[in-house]
Amino acid sequence: MTDEQQVLIGGNRAGKHILLNPAMANRHGLITGATGTGKTVTLQLLAEAFSSLGVPVFSADVKGDLSGIANPGKDHPKITERLDHMGVTDHPFAGCPTLFWDIEGKTGHPVRTTVSEMGPVLLANILELNDTQSGILHVAFSVADDEGLLLLDLKDLSSALNWLSENRKELSREYGNIASQSVSAIQRKLLVLKESGGDVFFGEPALNIEDLMHADFSGRGVVSLLDASSLYSNPRIYSTFLLWLLSELMEELPERGDAPLPKLVFFFDEAHLLFNNSPKNLINRITQVVRLIRSKGVGIFFVSQYPNDIPDEVLGQLGCRVQHALRAFTPKDQKAVKVAAQTFRQNPEIDTVKTITELGVGEALVSTLDPKGRPTVVDWCLMAPPHSQIGPITADEKTRLMDRSPIKGRYDTLVDRESAYELLIKREEELEKRRQEAAAELEREKLAAKIAKQKSKGSGRRRQTVGEAMFKSVARSIGSQLGRTIIRGILGSIIGKRR
Repeated sequence: MTDEQQVLIGGNRAGKHILLNPAMANRHGLITGATGTGKTVTLQLLAEAFSSLGVPVFSADVKGDLSGIANPGKDHPKITERLDHMGVTDHPFAGCPTLFWDIEGKTGHPVRTTVSEMGPVLLANILELNDTQSGILHVAFSVADDEGLLLLDLKDLSSALNWLSENRKELSREYGNIASQSVSAIQRKLLVLKESGGDVFFGEPALNIEDLMHADFSGRGVVSLLDASSLYSNPRIYSTFLLWLLSELMEELPERGDAPLPKLVFFFDEAHLLFNNSPKNLINRITQVVRLIRSKGVGIFFVSQYPNDIPDEVLGQLGCRVQHALRAFTPKDQKAVKVAAQTFRQNPEIDTVKTITELGVGEALVSTLDPKGRPTVVDWCLMAPPHSQIGPITADEKTRLMDRSPIKGRYDTLVDRESAYELLIKREEELEKRRQEAAAELEREKLAAKIAKQKSKGSGRRRQTVGEAMFKSVARSIGSQLGRTIIRGILGSIIGKRR
């Protein structure tokens, strides 16, 4: 493999090129160093190198500096000095085909997924649920599956939890105890997530992984940049989104094995956010993803300040190492420097611990993998300059690029199709209608019974005797003159007889 087919990282003190074999990119990598030592430029250098080889790249842009990768770079005396040191005579400035993404949809194409695709494990991590609450969230997902309820957005999940609470007595027989207090606690955390802007991430149309896997008409891989400047203040959402994306890649991409070029290279900036305060089951899942996604042809580069920001079980799987300067001002810093030095295959010509603290901006200690997958000895490296612009592009430039985007309009309009929220409302409306019909039927039955009772009382009266009937008839006739005469006659005859 020629130098043109490899990724130029930089040159050592003897002017020898330090190269990364792209066939080893799926063995993953690590970029570390203190703030301001050149990690972002190294990320940009590697991303554009893979793009030039036709490999799509995805990266989070935490500080907004990476957007310059879309524009050609410009000549500069320091760039010329570096190229001369490495003996590079051909260094054309060029930008990369770039897609901009933004969860909020303000500075890039909206990025969404559904609650169902996110799953209960990652969602529980975003909500910071305890074990009991996580268990109930799993039950909510299981019941939704059994009932045919689609969980697309947060209102779907909230409705499903309400239904779970209302029917907890019946469901507890199959799923175990469902405490209404725990359901209420999850609902409150969903409300906090919604108010912090997390609800814009859930919905449709969901991100199609294929839209991250394109090359342009010239064969260069498309670089997808996620604007994470606002997500940085919501580390749970940021880290969980990137982990979800890795999980989706692992599930959807076919087995590929080792190949001359990776299928996709994924840069995870501020990687410590992924591992800080993460529960053990989530760390296990990350480790599994990092291990298995290699066979799908995906390379992952973690970017952080210290190597010990990454758990040992993950760190041991990262083949390419680029260590920028660390400052050892405190005992804790000194320990971190020693740990960083121990992650390299030692070079007898370099005092690794001392060199890490003496590196300048744009310098690094580098170790890559040889064609057999073995780590090379660590070497001092003056990092190569990028071909693209260092620093962010302007808002107007980004707008123009967005207007020419091949996926413009694909994700702009939110779709709210019938799902758990709508179905449960229909069920409640139908149930209320049946309640009203049952109540009306009960009223009709009561009225019919009352009428029947009254009729029964009327038909049971005692029949009048002939004398009673005659007396009533005579009494009704008293008002007439004839009636009064008859009465007097009768009374007179009775009185006369008595006399």
